[in-house]
Amino acid sequence: MPAQNKNLPGSVIVVSDRIKSGERIDKAGPVAVDLLQESGVEISTFTVVEEGFEPVHQELVKALARRDRVIITIGGTGVGPRNRTPEATEPHIDTLLPGLMTQILFSGLSNTAQAGLSRGLVGLSSRDATAALIVNAPSSSGGVRDALGVVCPLFGSIFERL
Repeated sequence: MPAQNKNLPGSVIVVSDRIKSGERIDKAGPVAVDLLQESGVEISTFTVVEEGFEPVHQELVKALARRDRVIITIGGTGVGPRNRTPEATEPHIDTLLPGLMTQILFSGLSNTAQAGLSRGLVGLSSRDATAALIVNAPSSSGGVRDALGVVCPLFGSIFERL
């Protein structure tokens, strides 16, 4: 792993009403933490929030204020009425990375047709040395593996260009 990947500060934001209420156990969040740490990301915050625009927006504001460089949201990317993670993420993205979004989609579709229902965004908060990479991953462990399997190997290429 290139030296510039080491100790990138990052956060994982799990978006789920059922996990937040204790009705369901979070399986995808720990997968994300493991994959990110293996890729040199130092997790500064791991949190679970309710679905909807405002809870996700508020956590993104906090992560950006902490200057986290890698911010992964998990869940809230589907077509349900409270699935608003992409909408809450969009105001924080300066530059969308549609190629990475497409790669994640193709990776997911190779495993399940349901991957086509995910509306997750991938983008940069700015185009300078303080930029954060924001990734909206689906709520399943497999969806997290698909998303991070695409972006983690590219951290060096992304951050060395900023």
